[in-house]
Amino acid sequence: MFLRTTLSLILLFGTFVKSFTQVASTKLQSFPLQAVRLKAGPFLNAQQVDLKYILALNPDRLLAPYLIDAGLPLKAERYGNWENSGLDGHIGGHYLSALALMYASTDNVEVKKRLDYMVSELAKCQQKNGDGYVGGIPQGKVFWSRIAKGDLDGSGFGLNNTWVPLYNIHKLFAGLEDAYLVAGNKQALSVLVKLADWFAVTIQNLNDEQIQKMLRTEHGGMNEAFANLYEITHEKKYLAIAQKISHRAILDPLLAQKDALTGLHANTQIPKVIGFQKIADLTQNYDWANAANFFWENVSTKRSVSFGGNSFREHFNPINDFTPMLESNQGPETCNSYNMLKLTKSLFLSEPKANYIDFFERTLFNHILSSQHPTKGGFVYFTPIRPRHYRVYSQPQEGFWCCVGSGIENHGKYGEMIYAHTDKDLYVNLFMASTLNWKEKGLTLTQNTQFPNASNSEITLKLTQPQTFTLYVRYPKWVKEKVFQVKVNGKTFTVNEKPSSFIAINRTWKSGDKVSLNFPMETTAETLPDGSPWVSFVHGPIVLAAKTDTTDLKGLFADNSRMGHEASGKLYPLDEAPILVSNSNEFLSKIQPIKNQPLAFSMGDALYPAKYQSLTLIPFYQLHDARYMLYFPVMNQEKLASKIQEMKEKEQVKLALEQQTVDQIALGEQQPEADHHFQGNQSNVGGELGAFWRSTTDWISYDLRNNELKANTLRISFGAEKRTRSFDILINNQLVKTEKLAESRDKKAIEIDYPLDATLKNQKTLSLKIVAKNGESTGAIYFVRLLK
Repeated sequence: MFLRTTLSLILLFGTFVKSFTQVASTKLQSFPLQAVRLKAGPFLNAQQVDLKYILALNPDRLLAPYLIDAGLPLKAERYGNWENSGLDGHIGGHYLSALALMYASTDNVEVKKRLDYMVSELAKCQQKNGDGYVGGIPQGKVFWSRIAKGDLDGSGFGLNNTWVPLYNIHKLFAGLEDAYLVAGNKQALSVLVKLADWFAVTIQNLNDEQIQKMLRTEHGGMNEAFANLYEITHEKKYLAIAQKISHRAILDPLLAQKDALTGLHANTQIPKVIGFQKIADLTQNYDWANAANFFWENVSTKRSVSFGGNSFREHFNPINDFTPMLESNQGPETCNSYNMLKLTKSLFLSEPKANYIDFFERTLFNHILSSQHPTKGGFVYFTPIRPRHYRVYSQPQEGFWCCVGSGIENHGKYGEMIYAHTDKDLYVNLFMASTLNWKEKGLTLTQNTQFPNASNSEITLKLTQPQTFTLYVRYPKWVKEKVFQVKVNGKTFTVNEKPSSFIAINRTWKSGDKVSLNFPMETTAETLPDGSPWVSFVHGPIVLAAKTDTTDLKGLFADNSRMGHEASGKLYPLDEAPILVSNSNEFLSKIQPIKNQPLAFSMGDALYPAKYQSLTLIPFYQLHDARYMLYFPVMNQEKLASKIQEMKEKEQVKLALEQQTVDQIALGEQQPEADHHFQGNQSNVGGELGAFWRSTTDWISYDLRNNELKANTLRISFGAEKRTRSFDILINNQLVKTEKLAESRDKKAIEIDYPLDATLKNQKTLSLKIVAKNGESTGAIYFVRLLK
């Protein structure tokens, strides 16, 4: 049956697959990490800090969820945080990738030893399970047996009351692939193939409707994982599965060049599109390739802020209103940029356009590099753009968020896109101090540069024999037209290309040839993508920010708490933030370089009020352990007072509610629900950004925190419905009220407060349960708050 399904799928998608060997000779390729070595600079430092963090983790503790599920004795207790609250084992998959990438980048013997050990232990778990399965998902065997039977309940992030299980197992797929492809561990391929075959059997009886229902749950890049496995093995069944598990609800609008992304959980979608692009590349499917490129263009140009990140509260915000991101302490998520760079790399290797690298560079230098503490280590989840807020960092034995998993990978693969090549030509994409060893061509390239502290780079070639080829050097978008200078062995090379292109230098190269590059940088101001009057300063590709103070940095290095990844310190009023007062862009002329301080700029009297005029702009990747300004509001003098008053009134209402709030849940959003241990049966989610909801025809429950015993009232926000509804509200199994909501024609949400009795006020955990009556829907429930 599986063979018939495979063949029909191949025919259905009209797949015509060129063999890998046919396209390999002409296709642009990245160099293996083993071929590139970083030289002194911020990226080498970040790599070494990451290496120390990786080695601080205990492989046996990361393996514990897999041993538990396989029924094998533990060698160490599993880690806490997300590793024992539903996403058990996900960091183990990331750890395989991180070890493979770091070993390839450094040749560190201990890293290789750990990688081989992790793979061998996973193989033991797989052998014990006996059917090819290996995973750390809680009660995994029970969960997957339900899936195989077509028993699917859930949406968004919960599937059969299990937190993103497909996303979780995807990390293992990706880790095993990296262990084999990047680090050459052959046992990893054996484990991977058996795991893939087990998955194929698990889903073989599900029809397309059931598959698509399953894919409503965040599932990482499962389609990419199977496409990669096809590329490794040339087994067409894996390509068929990759196509089968591609989420049509996301793919179809993209095929129609339609933007339907607003309000969607951002990092759920990006890996799917990486898979679409991979499948398109393997099958020469131009429609799917255009869909992937449309997504990239939309996210990179309309939804990304200056440092390359996107989303707030993990969701894509409206392209015409970035206010929610400006106001939130949950700014762009690092995982999003991790995946956007993967997509960008894939698109560039399919079509080497310089604008892909422009985005790659901006995001790498500003979001990824800034997302790790440069001395103590630790990874950032959210990067708020809210004025005068801050970031929080993980600790090796405490935080195990998704951005820790992608974080330990990020800083071990900086060499992946500095250079690229075809069968004969060479691309210099990034200005980063490094050495390239192209063994097959007998060529060693050394790039010496202090960029971004200096605006030049020198490339030296060493060859075993003279060779004729084209050296393509990127002319970045941020360099003005006609000012990029190139010299070959001291002689000026005429540059006719324009910004955001590649300069082609074709000649017969010999050992000792030098290419000198000079690319003057200038300081510019960029508004938010919605065009609103907020600006971020950028020097060349380097985003600048100002340190404002170091007060109230609550949880700067996160503890083991479930919400430790959120910078939950005091929100400073927006109306009291520094303001650029200007009737035009004249403020830009007041941004002046500070003598003897590379990439440091004074702001002078461009800022209001006067107390902020001593602020200094520095590269954002250098700014840590502090509150900061990334975006500055711009106001003209005439409307300054009225604008500040307007902001003040708006802020007072919001901050008053925040100060009264003990705990809160935005229903229908992944992290708030997972953070509060969502459980339920026969529930559904919907809504739009800022107004997501969950309903049920059976029951849903959450655990609210009342750690300081200050809660006095439960407030629930219900959607208005054109019908009556009745359901029970219980806290700690105690009936609070049988709620009866009358039909309403008003579209406004209904907020109802439920006073807590003395018994409940003295409980640190308040388990809220909402139970439907007679199988009738509760209707939309938007928000839950515990109030002082």
